[in-house]
Amino acid sequence: MSVRTRIAPSPTGDPHVGTAYIALFNLCFARQHQGKFILRIEDTDQQRSTAESEQQIFDSLRWLGLDWDEGPDVGGDLGPYRQSERKHLYQQYADELLAKGKAFKCYRTPEELDELRRERQLAGKATALKPSDLYLPETEVAKREAANAPYVVRMLVPEEEGVCIINDLLRGPMELDWSMVDAQILLKSDGMPTYHLANVVDDHLMEITHVLRGEEWINSAPKHQLLYEYFGWEMPVLCHLPLLRNPDKSKLSKRKNPTSIRYYQRMGFLPEAVINYLGRMGWSMPDESEKFSLDEMIEHFDIQRVSLGGPVFDVEKLSWLNGLYLRELDDEAYLQRLMSWAFNKEYVSSILPQIKPRAETLSDVAPLAAYFFSGMPNISKENFAQLKWPEEVDLVEQMQFLVWEMDALRDWNKENLMQRIKLLSQAAGMKMKDYLQPVFLSIAGSTTSTSVLDAMVILGPEISRARLRFALDLLTEGGVSKKQAKKLEKKYQQLLQSQVSEN
Repeated sequence: MSVRTRIAPSPTGDPHVGTAYIALFNLCFARQHQGKFILRIEDTDQQRSTAESEQQIFDSLRWLGLDWDEGPDVGGDLGPYRQSERKHLYQQYADELLAKGKAFKCYRTPEELDELRRERQLAGKATALKPSDLYLPETEVAKREAANAPYVVRMLVPEEEGVCIINDLLRGPMELDWSMVDAQILLKSDGMPTYHLANVVDDHLMEITHVLRGEEWINSAPKHQLLYEYFGWEMPVLCHLPLLRNPDKSKLSKRKNPTSIRYYQRMGFLPEAVINYLGRMGWSMPDESEKFSLDEMIEHFDIQRVSLGGPVFDVEKLSWLNGLYLRELDDEAYLQRLMSWAFNKEYVSSILPQIKPRAETLSDVAPLAAYFFSGMPNISKENFAQLKWPEEVDLVEQMQFLVWEMDALRDWNKENLMQRIKLLSQAAGMKMKDYLQPVFLSIAGSTTSTSVLDAMVILGPEISRARLRFALDLLTEGGVSKKQAKKLEKKYQQLLQSQVSEN
């Protein structure tokens, strides 16, 4: 049997270091067994998936040296490798399950589903909806069908109590309670599959032999195992890797750590250092050496050396490791890395229009342009206290709103930045130039600099978002608490709704 592994990211945002971590282990496992590593794009979320995000996945993984044998951009015998190009297949397999009586059409409305969950909750039952909860009388089904009411296709799952046994390459047999498994939607009302159907169908048709994925998918394993049984297919070997954690052991998130691969690239980390660090996430070399190359990891890779304890992604330790790699470079190699990182014609040329109107001597250029070549600005909470900011407007609230707006912005250009910030300033009852004061400070480290919106375009979304989040952490001395975030989220959603109604 030829080993085939895959990574299947969704092109819906910045490429995540967690994606690179899972890709690295899949690549090493495949290479160690002289097998193939496949990249598949799971773009079933048509509203959020973008071609730009897909390209960023390609670029980021290649920057790290994680090359794939088959994929959307390189081809292969078992494509296409974008799920949006395989839509007809999912309908075919959903129809097969319907014909076998292993799936059913569900005409339940969102309101009915909410009520059913409330009823189960009040009865002290798990909120996972079972087929018996969802079935409608035949007359009602016929009525809704005649009215062309929207429906989804759901899978049949056991109603009875008991456990499902899932065999895992690292964890051995795992017992999962059937009561927690709901009648999963397989095909949405728009005809697009959910992850669960597409994942199983694609893994089978692409002859994937081993699925190495994050442990957050453990609870979905019973559904996937059932689907393999329903289709009469052999299930790939499952291996659930431990999740990356923040230093406080919480799940890695951008609230506490930059998670975009592109952030680390823009900050000047070396790809070999990032890969080395990701390789140490829950795995170790036989000789326990901390510094090793991708080739060395592949040569010595053994999946059984993966530790199930949550590996901590600590940027300080990554920086230390990156420093080791930098100090090993000779002067010529160091210069080449600097030039390819930021001291190159393309990047400097984008900065010059901002600098030239303000510089009177060439020696003015470095101070004016310094923040285009640095990491987090040298600022403190006291700097924000010196701003001319109205007392009646909560600065923390506005900075949190701004962070959420910037996180949601996919098309990163000056016009869109201006539009989003202008809406926030208007909602706060402030002039835009006054509202931009903390933005200047967060991005440039000063309230007087080149155009802050132009600077955010040049710096890009990864660095801009990270600096705004860094400023928010300074203001709140460690970040907005969960309780405060929940409160602000409610106000933010009300703000968005009011903007929609006005438009």
